[in-house]
Amino acid sequence: MATLKAPPLSLLEKYRGRDTRTLYSTTVTVTGGDASHGRASGIARSEDGNLDVHLRLPEALGGPGGGTNPEQLFAAGYAACFHGALSLLAEREGIQIPGSAVEVKVEFCRDPMDGLFVLKAYTRIHLPGVARAIAEELVRNTERFCPYTKMARQGITNIVALVPENAADEP
Repeated sequence: MATLKAPPLSLLEKYRGRDTRTLYSTTVTVTGGDASHGRASGIARSEDGNLDVHLRLPEALGGPGGGTNPEQLFAAGYAACFHGALSLLAEREGIQIPGSAVEVKVEFCRDPMDGLFVLKAYTRIHLPGVARAIAEELVRNTERFCPYTKMARQGITNIVALVPENAADEP
């Protein structure tokens, strides 16, 4: 079994190119499952097979529960990304953050602008034993650094395309 280790501090080095430079890419495909509805009975699988999750509509939305849902997956990704960014910045500054935790609450809400849906996220950071002023600065810097926080604040490039029925699979 491989020994787990944190990513290198070289990830903190600034990039100065004109276009984004992809460091990692993944693809997850969701199919409809028994109800032919990705949210209600879908199956989410990553291209490498490491993610294989059965999606279920939560009881609060009229479903049976008993599985994960998109909001939980988003909250997990956001919390993991923020914690990773927090850890990198703390290491660079020589700040010990044992027992640290990032808790993300995601709410699926009605949107008063269009009457449809919108997500809200609330992020709480636990840094036991770290002086308040140091913790506040570390969290502020993490907000500027974490890609999920940037996405929530600035938006995300999202290109939606319908694949023609006869199209060959493309990378």
